[in-house]
Amino acid sequence: MSILIPDPIGDLAWQTAWQSPVFRRKFIIGVVSALALLATFPYFFYTIEQHSGPVLNDWLLGKLPPTDVSLLIFGVIWAAALLLLIRARRNPAIFMMFVYSYVIISLSRMLSINLFPLNPPVGLLPMVDPITNAFYGEAYITKDLFYSGHTSTLFLIFLCLRQQRDRLFAFIGSLLVGSLLLVQHVHYTIDVLGAFIFTYPLYRLGKWLALSGWNAVKEP
Repeated sequence: MSILIPDPIGDLAWQTAWQSPVFRRKFIIGVVSALALLATFPYFFYTIEQHSGPVLNDWLLGKLPPTDVSLLIFGVIWAAALLLLIRARRNPAIFMMFVYSYVIISLSRMLSINLFPLNPPVGLLPMVDPITNAFYGEAYITKDLFYSGHTSTLFLIFLCLRQQRDRLFAFIGSLLVGSLLLVQHVHYTIDVLGAFIFTYPLYRLGKWLALSGWNAVKEP
């Protein structure tokens, strides 16, 4: 019986999952991989800041006066992250899907940022968030552009959540954050659109890797 359901009963879902040797192995692999990835972020982002690329002529950004909306952006991101943690506390499938998909998406972004280096948009207003910047390793990162990590993370949270109201909140949040990133000129339009395009198939791959062998996959 699948435990990929909207509201499993308390700790029973985790207890049931932990009885599976496959789950225990995949849990360890996922957590270690995520921690190793986070440890590389400061070095990676320091490196890409040394790269140089073109400044794109973005029609939409040209119509938007730069405005600092950092507080709203990170308010939505951390609210969605807190919701994910609360739901994952009751459903190990949510936790596993997010961890595996996040690792895959982050590796994909690291590759795409290196393959398609860009200089930041004209009028960029740097975003400052104490938690995020602790992983980035610098006060301001401006060249992690294609594709948007903030948008892809919010969209991934939407994909991983199970309850309809949760998913609606996270989906609206991903659209809002993507739009606000453009308002602040942190990303090009193609960066935000690319986040939606790339995140879904990578989530499907992460979901398959995370759940296969211990949990029957049922897609709501």
